[in-house]
Amino acid sequence: MPVVADPPPDHFNIARYCLAAPATAHPEKTALIIAGDDGETRRWSYGELELMVRRLAGGLGRLGLPPGARLMIRMDNGLPYILTFFAAFAAGLVPLPSSAALTGEEAEFLLADSDAAAIALADHLALAHAAPAGVSVITAEAIERMAASGEPAAYADTLANDPAFLIYTSGTVGRPKGVLHGHRTAWGRRPMYQGWYGITVDDVVLHAGAFNWTYTLGVGLLDPWANGATAVLYNGLADPTVWPRLIERFGVTIFATVPSLYRRILKYGRFGRESLATLRHGLTAGEALPAAVLEQWRDATGTLLYEALGMSEISTYISSCPGMPIRPGSPGKPQAGRRIAILAADEDVPRKLPTGEVGLLAVHRADPGLMLGYWQRPEEDALVYRGEWFCGGDLAHLDADGYVWFHGRHDDILNPMGYRLSPLEIEGVLARHPMVHEVAVSELTVGAGTGAGVKILAAFVVPQGEADGQRLLAWAAEHLASYKLPRQVVFVDHLPRTRTGKLLRRELPQRLGEDFEGGTALGSTGA
Repeated sequence: MPVVADPPPDHFNIARYCLAAPATAHPEKTALIIAGDDGETRRWSYGELELMVRRLAGGLGRLGLPPGARLMIRMDNGLPYILTFFAAFAAGLVPLPSSAALTGEEAEFLLADSDAAAIALADHLALAHAAPAGVSVITAEAIERMAASGEPAAYADTLANDPAFLIYTSGTVGRPKGVLHGHRTAWGRRPMYQGWYGITVDDVVLHAGAFNWTYTLGVGLLDPWANGATAVLYNGLADPTVWPRLIERFGVTIFATVPSLYRRILKYGRFGRESLATLRHGLTAGEALPAAVLEQWRDATGTLLYEALGMSEISTYISSCPGMPIRPGSPGKPQAGRRIAILAADEDVPRKLPTGEVGLLAVHRADPGLMLGYWQRPEEDALVYRGEWFCGGDLAHLDADGYVWFHGRHDDILNPMGYRLSPLEIEGVLARHPMVHEVAVSELTVGAGTGAGVKILAAFVVPQGEADGQRLLAWAAEHLASYKLPRQVVFVDHLPRTRTGKLLRRELPQRLGEDFEGGTALGSTGA
């Protein structure tokens, strides 16, 4: 069987891989910069950062948690979050990064589903109820105290295939599912270094995402540190005008975010080329890059955007990169060392399709970047593996030159604003409101006439009595994270279905304002 990529060493620990070598080679070099909206900036060298991580790993070890125990992180975007994530690796624990935007009940689901033994919890991000008996609660203050003093621990002698971290993503049955990655995942990211970033030890990498997002944790921290570069993160208020200022202020050479933020920077940023003089190029992932945004960014900045396609289960594995001609509309080619195929979508036995035919985009299961599996979801594992191939549900075709062309999802997973969401989870929450008789969630594209349309989440509701979209959205905000909230409520008197009653979800945006099998759109409410 062909080798997919160089295998990782048998004994492999993510924290040691990312921090030990640069902390030894250049301990005084700046590893991390965190900037706030108040102008405050804090910097840590590789020597300081590694020492704090190992001290905190020692503190976590003294809590008596068994190797491989899950440690949920529910904190703000600050240094304690980052230290806890890496110290858990160093201690042989399995961190579960979560979003501060989750409601208390959403966070409690992750805590229970993961069977976490501990939770790192900020005071103002309390759970809906007290932590269950047997779950250790670690405060942000305790994390800072342990990281500042105490005996630094040696890195845990983990194996490449040992569980490393657990992240939650949308499930096909509605509730989020855990994606379990091994320590080998960091090694499996190596094809991205030149196949997407073109990264060097001299780079300064700014990522615009929140710390819990795998895009941020990987592109914003893991990869810069594995290459001895400097990582810059921002934890201030959301403001598209701040990013050009940060690029200029810190001499950023690589900037990473989603296409929708590039679009907002172009609209509101008020910057000149001279302020971005250090920027070599931008990286983009999370959603498709519109050709108009690519062109407008190049015209405004003189730099290119390199796109990548990936998923929580393997991160990015298709990308464009410096030196590769960009084809607008395509995320690029398989990275060197990746083995992919296009498989017939509706056949149980894997069958590769020829060039030009649309099918399921698949990656070989021997890829070291691929997940270990879904957390306690054997039925979900069975859905995504076809023989030696992992199929995440993306439809695509390959052209004659090896470029991948994306054709959407084969399942119902939605991707507005770069977030991967299950409509079933959101529908399940909305359906609990007494106003709702039936509900279906889909994506709407707004601003498509400009060539740079934005996908937003919309809820199509058959009301039961009063139809008040603002009240429904306000109620939903109490039960769903902000990024899961619909931006539009459309009241209809019927949902489009097949003769057998199956919901035609993809027809919802196409038929907005038209008859739904004899029904009519009653009105809409914007969030």
